[in-house]
Amino acid sequence: MCTSIVEIVRAEGMAKRGEDWFPLTRAVVAYDHARHAPLADVVTLDFVNADLEPGARAGIELTLETAKELHAALGRAIAAAELEEAEVRGKGAVPRRDPGMPASRRQALQLQQRNGRAA
Repeated sequence: MCTSIVEIVRAEGMAKRGEDWFPLTRAVVAYDHARHAPLADVVTLDFVNADLEPGARAGIELTLETAKELHAALGRAIAAAELEEAEVRGKGAVPRRDPGMPASRRQALQLQQRNGRAA
């Protein structure tokens, strides 16, 4: 049974195929039958450049549980990166609500930003 679960987003970055790197234009996230992994249904991530030949693609297939763990890890890494940008680089970005960040720390960052100081 096909699920028809597909999300496509603009992507800016680089992907590696063999020995070569290529720029990305989009990322595709889907949940469907595995094409290569010896699994039933999987979450697939395809990183592509639509302006290059069809082989300009880096893809992975993950179990649903692995995809959930990756989602959580991405959330933690993004929250830490936003904090780094706000504190160290002084860009003033206040991290989004993150369950791993104490409310007092988030409130302090917001207060510092309102007062015109880099966090």
